[in-house]
This record gives sequence, structure tokens and C-alpha cells, in this order.
Amino acid sequence: MALKVLILGGYGTFGGRLAQLLKDEPRLTLIIAGRSIEKARAFCESLYGGAYAIPAVFERNGDVETQLRALAPHIVVDASGPFQNYSDSYSMVRAAIALGIDYLDLADGAEFVRGVAQFDVAAKARGVFVLSGVSSFPVLTAAVARSLSTGMARIDSITGGIAPSPYAGVGLNVIRAIASYGGKPVQLRRDGGTADAPALIDSRRYTIAPPGQLPLRRLRFSLVDVPDLTLLPDLWPEVKSVWIGVAPVPAILHRALSAFAALVRWKLLPSLSPFAPLMHRTINILRWGEHRGGMFVDVEGRDGNGAALRRSWHLLAEGDDGPLIPSMAAEAVVRRCLDSKRPGPGARAATREIEVGDYEALFARRKILTGVWQVVPNDPDQPVHRRVLGEAWMELPEPIRAMHDLRGTLVAEGRASVERGSGLLARLVAAIFRFPPATSDVLVRVTFRPVNGREIWQREFGGYRFSSTQEQGRGAFEHLLCERFGPFSFGLALVTENGRLRLIARGWRFLGIPLPTALVPNGETYEHADDGRFNFHVEIRQRFIGLIVRYQGWLEPTG
Repeated sequence: MALKVLILGGYGTFGGRLAQLLKDEPRLTLIIAGRSIEKARAFCESLYGGAYAIPAVFERNGDVETQLRALAPHIVVDASGPFQNYSDSYSMVRAAIALGIDYLDLADGAEFVRGVAQFDVAAKARGVFVLSGVSSFPVLTAAVARSLSTGMARIDSITGGIAPSPYAGVGLNVIRAIASYGGKPVQLRRDGGTADAPALIDSRRYTIAPPGQLPLRRLRFSLVDVPDLTLLPDLWPEVKSVWIGVAPVPAILHRALSAFAALVRWKLLPSLSPFAPLMHRTINILRWGEHRGGMFVDVEGRDGNGAALRRSWHLLAEGDDGPLIPSMAAEAVVRRCLDSKRPGPGARAATREIEVGDYEALFARRKILTGVWQVVPNDPDQPVHRRVLGEAWMELPEPIRAMHDLRGTLVAEGRASVERGSGLLARLVAAIFRFPPATSDVLVRVTFRPVNGREIWQREFGGYRFSSTQEQGRGAFEHLLCERFGPFSFGLALVTENGRLRLIARGWRFLGIPLPTALVPNGETYEHADDGRFNFHVEIRQRFIGLIVRYQGWLEPTG
């Protein structure tokens, strides 16, 4: 089946990304439309793939029906926005229905998305679908919440958030939408009733960490006015609380946005809208940090017996793949139409159109990873590594699991080699932590002892001993393994990769005081299975000191 798809705002941020996602489909003709024929033509020339791309001019405030009739698409995708500012909000919807054209949009305005239902009767009479809000908020959020709520008799709360990469590239229309409500009261469900909270000010902290993956750093999320706040309670009327936030990075930018929003809240400014162009330039200039983004959805509820349940879904996207996610719901709908799986006629928010499985098929083509945490009360009898790894625990080879599956004191012995840094500072640090001297072969004995939910590791290299305490991280070290050497504590990510368990330092503290992350000692440290036994490779180096110590070898339980 061949389709002609008109993308309004087709060379913009979200429309352009949708075109990129669909460009490999030879059954599609893409009409890339906007106010500038030059920009549309340039974008089409850059769009290499199986789809055929045609540039077009489309004036959103002109005679919409006449323009649509001339282009004659099978589907129109409105990715222009900001939907909060349209003079005639639903002119495109009316024109599409009148001409018998299927319609979907990537609207992020709660009132706009919810209000599209007023056209349900007319859309059904014309046999077309009109889907609004076809984006991460609320489509992906709703799909994940449905998946997480399996087995729950009721849902009590839904919390979600997006943390975009600082290099994602944010469109001006997105900033205009955010500026329009920044600092103003946003209505949401809280504690079983309706409440107002200030946008970009009301905040929570969260760590996005799919089990077994390198997590994002702990971030502050601030409330945003998105369709989820009203549409999720429509899907689950019993829900007591719904909260959705965004975590712009770098942190200094986020703090500045919140500070300006506070001026609106205190009525020192009427609105942030006049500053939208400045905000847009600033956000796209202030870029540093990891080129990674993420999303989380947390659902709390009760099972049929009234027992509390909590599940949390986490997503990580590497590099340039994260910014594609908001356009993937629209991609999924278009691909379904190509496969003769067209959504049913009618006008509605798109919260029931896409399931997690649909997304997973699209994620598999990208560097996008997801995982689920079954959140349970802290069990001090469960081994620390099992608690930190969650569902990724079973990805480890048996010899690694056996070494960490502590149910009592475990003693293991083996052989190792040790290398030491030669610099003065390297020798000083090694002496402070009592690391063993360099040797090509030495007897190793490690005693693992669980105590009150923690594990004490006593290491002996010949006659040299040093110890540490390991526990499940909390607060800034959430979803990390916290290892303590005297007054120093280190947050270590446990990453499962190709049969190895890698340990990557993500932060450190001295007497509980945070130290600069850029200076944290790190190195290539991992555990692996070889010849049916546990092997280790530990490297500790610091950017200004160089190698401090590196030791590697194997261990076997003694009894």
C-alpha cells in the first residue's frame, strides 16, 4: 500500500525527525511543508532514503482547506505548533475531516489534545481518524503505565519525566510553549483531588537507570504542562496523583529557567513568552555533558489483595537517537497504515493507539535501551549486587553470580598479578589505601561477609590487607553500588556487557561531602568468567595522577 503523507513543519524539529524516521520507506511520498519553500526544498535534498520527498509551501493561517485539497495527502501530520498559540486551534482538524483525510498531530497542549474529542462524531461520519498528542507525552507514558499496571487492581500514582541530552537541539516552538506557562499554576491530580502547582518550579529528583546499564546522573525534574496531567486521570479515574516533569541540562540552565519562572509566579513578570527567542538561543548554546538522554515512568498501586505494588520503567538513549523518540509514535501510526492496520475512525487523544511492544520494535533499530524495576522494600538479606542490578542480575555468568550471591560469609582464594603507578602521588595514594605492591604472581584471599544489608570485603594479597564496605546506594548514589574505603565513598555503576560486569565510577565523597565528578578515580574495572571460574580486573587511575594500581586474577570459593 502506497501513501502520501503531508508533514506540516516538515523541516522543523519534530517534523524533520519524523521525516528522518520514515525516509527508508519506499511506499511513502513525503510532502515536506512549511512557510519557506527554500527551507523545504533544502531539507528534501538532504533526505536520502527510499521515500520520495516533495517540498511545499503551507500557510497555517491561510485557507487551510484549499491548500490541503491541492496537495491531496492521504494523511496529514501537524508537527508545527505551538498548539497553545493557534488563533483557530482546530482549523486543520476541520479541513482534514471535510476532505476525508486522516489526521494526527504532535500537540503538547493539554487543552488542545483533550478538546479534539469534540470532532469524534464528524470524523466517524467521514470515516477518518483524528489522533492528537501523538508523541512521548502522552502516548508513550500511557503505554508504559498500562504495561506497568499489569496485575494491579488500581493505580494510585503515576510519575514520569524526560531528561533530554544537552545536544538534542530544541525547536523554538517548543520553547514558546514552555515559556507560555513557565511559573504559572498548572492543574494536576494530587492526593486524590485537584491541585495547582507552579510550572518549572515544582520539582523532584530522580535517577534514570535501566537495570545493568550506565545510568544518567541524578537529575532534578521540574513540572511541565503536558496532556498527561489530564488524560491519564481520564484513563484511570481512581488515580490519586499524576506528575510529569522535564530535566533540562546542564543544571545551571535548569536553575536559571526555574529562577525566571519564579519571577512569573511572584508576578514580577507577566509571562516568559517575550523571552522565548532568548531562551531558545541560550539552550542551544549552553551544551556540555554526556550526549545521552532518558525517560522514566513510575507507577504505584495495589493488587487484588490490597498489597502495595510499585514498578518503574527506565529508558536510556545514546547520542542522536534520543531526540527521535517524540516522533516515533507518529512513525508507528504511519507504518501501521502502510501495513493496512489503520486506526479506527473517530477523533480522540492517541493514548490507546500504541503499546510498549510497538515502541520496542522501533527502539531496537536504535541505541535505545529500556528496563523495568520491580520496586520492593529494602531486603537486607538479599545480596547487595542482586539488589543493585535488578532484572539484569540473571544476565551475569554463573561464576560471577555465585561469587556475589552471599547468604553468609564466603571465603575465596586464587592468584593475581599487581601493577603500581610509579609517580610520587600514585605511590602516596596507594599507601593511604594500603594497596599491595607490584608483583607478577601472588596468593589472593578474599573474605566476603554480609552485615546488616552491607557487605564487608577483606582482601589479602600475600601479607598485604585492605578492606572496603559495599552497600546499595541511596540519594545521589541511587541505582549505584556504594563502596566505602574509610572516609571516602564511591558510587559505582554496575553495567552488564558481553558477559562481563563492569564497574564504572560515577561520583565520590569525602566524609559525605561531594567531590568534583571530573576528578573521580576511575579505570577499566570488570569481572568475567573464564574456564568456569570468577576472574577480576581492577584498575584505579586518576586523570592528574595516572595509574595508581591495577590488579587482575581469579578466585574460587574455598568451601
